[in-house]
Formats: sequence, structure tokens, C-alpha cells
Amino acid sequence: MPRRAKTPKWLNAARESGRTGGDWLLRALGRSGALPASEIEGALAAGRVRIDGKVATKPFTPVTESSRVTVDGVVVPLARVTRVLMLHKPPGVVAEGGRDKRPTVVDVLLPLLTEEQRRFHWLAVGRLDVDTTGLLFFTNDERFVQHATSPESHLPKRYLATVHEKATDAMLQPLRDGVTLDDGPARPASARLRSAGLVELTITEGRNHQVKRMLALVGLPVLKLHREAVGGLVVDVDEGAMRELGGDEIERLKTTAGSSLSGFTR
Repeated sequence: MPRRAKTPKWLNAARESGRTGGDWLLRALGRSGALPASEIEGALAAGRVRIDGKVATKPFTPVTESSRVTVDGVVVPLARVTRVLMLHKPPGVVAEGGRDKRPTVVDVLLPLLTEEQRRFHWLAVGRLDVDTTGLLFFTNDERFVQHATSPESHLPKRYLATVHEKATDAMLQPLRDGVTLDDGPARPASARLRSAGLVELTITEGRNHQVKRMLALVGLPVLKLHREAVGGLVVDVDEGAMRELGGDEIERLKTTAGSSLSGFTR
């Protein structure tokens, strides 16, 4: 069974308080780049953060864009500015730390960040299996994560799968028609043979191991998997490298994902 995702602390706090709108101080500070993420809770405990002139020590204190938040007397801009990083994930890297102590995507990302980028709290946009390489986004804006990973956004994700050379175009037709997986019907996908034994598959969902399960269903077990593009943006950095997207690229992702992503501030 797929592993259940952990519920963020801010969401638990929202549920407990009955509040689901607005924002939380910890999350707003992490998104703003006012402090390195590792220092935020310490700064709160030390009384260095104020909201409208009053010391704020609780991470889940509600704030709005009209709140005047300061850190060491310096005003923190609370207007949302979405930033996105593109990482070319290498193989052998896991999404989260575990008992086997294998490196995580965060372990790969951190040494690549500039001093200025280190001041933001970066969230992975989805995940890739340990042996899957390719495009993985990180963002400072949790709304971008929610919308870009939602099945309702229909954000296309293009994969290259190495399979057995016996693969034929006819074997891919069921994927274009729409197959039924053990967790329900999958949307019709764009599928074609790019070369012998190399399948190009584009899906608009993001279920656990979905590409591998779809191809296995038509008799083409995946030997190697690479995510080449998301929302029309192709990974264009070397394996293990990273770059920050420009504002026009971020807008392209929002537009490609559908109208639900409109209204973001670059």
C-alpha cells in the first residue's frame, strides 16, 4: 500500500483551531526568506520576531499580508512571491531520510543553493522513486505544491522509460485509451516509441509508481525511468545540478497547469 504522507504541522494546527484561511507565522517567514529555515523557531523563542509591535513566539500565530512582521526590527515582506528551483535528480537518492541512511533530495539540493537561497524554506513538488532520475521542482510557496501536484490541475509530466526492445506501438495503445490500475482508472496518456526499447509516456496524474504500473500492465516492465519534462519545461541542467526558474517559466507552469494556478504573485 502507498505510504501515507505526513500532515504538515501548520495544517494540524489549523484543524485544531478550526481555522483554515489566512496564514501562519512560521510558514510566512519560511516563504519570505527573512531567516534561514533552521533559525526561524530559535528566533521566535528568543523574542526576535514581532507582529504589529508585539513579540510573537508561537510558530502558528495567524498573520495576513497586512500584518506588520519584523525580525530584529527589520520589516518582513509578507506578499507571496513564488520561487521555483529545478533539480536534475540523480539515481540512488530518496525523497525522505530513512533507516538505510541513503542520501535524500534535500542532501543533493542544499550544497547547490546560494547564500541568499538558503534563507528560504524549500518544499519538494512531488517526488521521484529512488531509482528514477530527472526533473524535480522545489518551491517556497506551498500553494504551488498543492496545485502543481493536484490531479485536477492536469499538469503534464513526460517520462522516458527504458523497456524491453520487443516493445511495439500496438502495445502502447491501451495506455492511450486509458487503463485501470489497482487503485482505479488512469487517464488516457500520450504514449509513443521514441526508439527501440524507449517509451515516451506523458501523464497528467501523479500516483505512486504510476508510470511503472501502467507499463507493466501492458507487458513492458520498466528497466530505467527518467522524468524529462513537467508542464512543458524540459530539464536542462546536468544530473545533480540545479537552477532557479525565471518568472516567465513559473508563469508558464501555472498556465499549463490550468486556471486553478492563476492569481499567484511572481
